[in-house]
Amino acid sequence: MKEKVRVASGQGFWGDLLTAPVDQVRNGPIDYLMLDYLAEVTMSIMQKQRARDPQAGYAKDFVALMREILPDCVEKDIKVLSNAGGVNVQGCAEAIKQTAVDLGLSGKVKIGVVTGDDILGRLDEFAERGIEITNMETGEPLSEIRDRVQAANVYLGARPLVEALDQGARIVVGGRLTDTGLTLAPLAHEFGWSFDDWDKIAAGTIAGHIIECGAQASGGNCQYDWQNIPDLANVGFPIVEAEPSGDFVVTKHNGTGGRVNVQSVKEQLLYEMGDPHAYITPDVVADFTSINVAPDGENRVRVFGIKGKPNTEFYKVSIAYSSGWKAVGTLVYAYPDAYEKAKAADRILRARLEKLGLKFDLILTEFVGVNATHGHLAGEPSPDIPEVQLRFGVRGQNKADVERFTKELAPLILTGPPAVTGFAGGRPKVEEIMAYFPALIPKSLIETKVDIVAA
Repeated sequence: MKEKVRVASGQGFWGDLLTAPVDQVRNGPIDYLMLDYLAEVTMSIMQKQRARDPQAGYAKDFVALMREILPDCVEKDIKVLSNAGGVNVQGCAEAIKQTAVDLGLSGKVKIGVVTGDDILGRLDEFAERGIEITNMETGEPLSEIRDRVQAANVYLGARPLVEALDQGARIVVGGRLTDTGLTLAPLAHEFGWSFDDWDKIAAGTIAGHIIECGAQASGGNCQYDWQNIPDLANVGFPIVEAEPSGDFVVTKHNGTGGRVNVQSVKEQLLYEMGDPHAYITPDVVADFTSINVAPDGENRVRVFGIKGKPNTEFYKVSIAYSSGWKAVGTLVYAYPDAYEKAKAADRILRARLEKLGLKFDLILTEFVGVNATHGHLAGEPSPDIPEVQLRFGVRGQNKADVERFTKELAPLILTGPPAVTGFAGGRPKVEEIMAYFPALIPKSLIETKVDIVAA
């Protein structure tokens, strides 16, 4: 058993800093690289991509990244875990396999393929069996929106990832794997933790929670003393140095920008936290009130004393469904009387939409530079405010009505208040709205599968 395992965060979302995972691999010693690509809406985007192209449906950025770092990972014995497989995990694995072959790494790379999270094709089967799936926030039955469902994925925990690592996988790829499981799995694998050792599983889960959002734990998006955080242009992403006991240190590579301290770690701990006594994942219920955080040197924070409780009998399901159409456009009004001009344009546009008889679920106006961030708490602006951006959006079920709105913004330039600019990008784009339907499903209904693909 190793005395210490280093798990590095390479990104916090699909579209994060492209150089971060490369730097994590090349700027210092790590054992594992975890890469989180998925958010709730991402799965529906990938389903649409695959509907247009059966070969799509996964994060192709991951394949390009592996082409760059896979030789380093083989040379340094670094293993990679990611949920980049989206809704086409097999396709992603095959692309990685071909990449390894192209790089001359045949025989040196095993890919663990984790499936079972995608239950879109099983929803009707569940309904026929009388298994009710309801919105865990509203109680709405799935049947109310079934014909509009675009994606349905279970949040899988760390167990199948550990199984893949136990079988010798250098790269593990899956679909809707939990963010925390991507860090917990290497620790459970290396230290031989039992999945009913709740305190250690909770510790690994919280380690994953701290680094799942990338540089948000190492100085990015940090409120505390943000003006003095050094060299964010070269920010170092966080790394967990874990011990068999479950205690761990959060740090980053030497010579990188950003800052890891107690405040940055605490801010990330608060991210997406509900009941601090019961942070529920598929693997464990972690008790955030048990966490101890202390300085451990420059850019080092020790986390210890974590307690956990038995996991639940349910998986969470992320369901995305079509919920109408939207369009958003902007105009910028200049001094003098910038705010008064923007408010007048708002009134004029609303009157014209009403006259046209267009139907919308919501019309939303924001005055950027005045109250878009703080709403009514911002109070009235100074009359000398130099410019105000009018951001005008509509949402509705009738696509034709939303499209008609997009033709009404530009006419304000010559038929509304003076001193307008900023009609950037031309006519607003009509976009389909994806709504979120969270639910629970018994774990007994879900079968995960682990395959090993050798390059």
